[in-house]
Amino acid sequence: MEEKKNSMEEKIEDIVNQEVELEREGTVNTDESADTTKAAGENEVNTDADSHNNTEDMEEEMDEETEDTNGEKKTVKSFFRKDKKDKKDLKIEELNDKLMRCMAEFDNYRKRSEKEKAQMFEIGARDIIEKVLPVIDNFERGLGAITEEEKEGAFAQGIEKIYKQLVTTLTEAGLKPIEAVGKAFDPNFHNAVMHAEDPEQGENLVAEEFQKGYMYRDTVVRHSMVKVVN
Repeated sequence: MEEKKNSMEEKIEDIVNQEVELEREGTVNTDESADTTKAAGENEVNTDADSHNNTEDMEEEMDEETEDTNGEKKTVKSFFRKDKKDKKDLKIEELNDKLMRCMAEFDNYRKRSEKEKAQMFEIGARDIIEKVLPVIDNFERGLGAITEEEKEGAFAQGIEKIYKQLVTTLTEAGLKPIEAVGKAFDPNFHNAVMHAEDPEQGENLVAEEFQKGYMYRDTVVRHSMVKVVN
């Protein structure tokens, strides 16, 4: 019985010793894990600090002052920084933009006004010429009715000079007659009031002019009244 009791005590002591050793090993492993975690944290902190220092170094290097060919100092702005404009600069840019817009609008207004004035002048001149054309027609009819003997008189010569002066003045202002007789009929310049057949003449030709047509510069003031053949 005593031998069994001793063997049992030995077994219990062995079990207790094993449990103590296991507890010691677990404590050592826990301490090692904590040390490892702490070391890793310190490495991360060091890495962040190094990267932050490197970034600051890069910004400092990019912000260093450099000298150009004229000896003036210039500051190289960092690529990572955005320059904030001053309120005064923004206001100046806004006022400059408004000024440029006003100048452009005024220039357009000036050109438009000049164009409208020119158009008004053209319309007024054309209206006056239309009223003067019947006077020229009457001069031509009166001179055509004078006989050869009467043309030698002072009165007829005076009328002819006045007619030539009037025609010269209107021609200098931009009036010119439209060619009609012997020309091909053109509805843009001719007004056909009579049509006839004549085998001796060409096709669609103006054979006779009843009333002379005129143009003021590039505008037709009055179409020629003509007779068209074939």
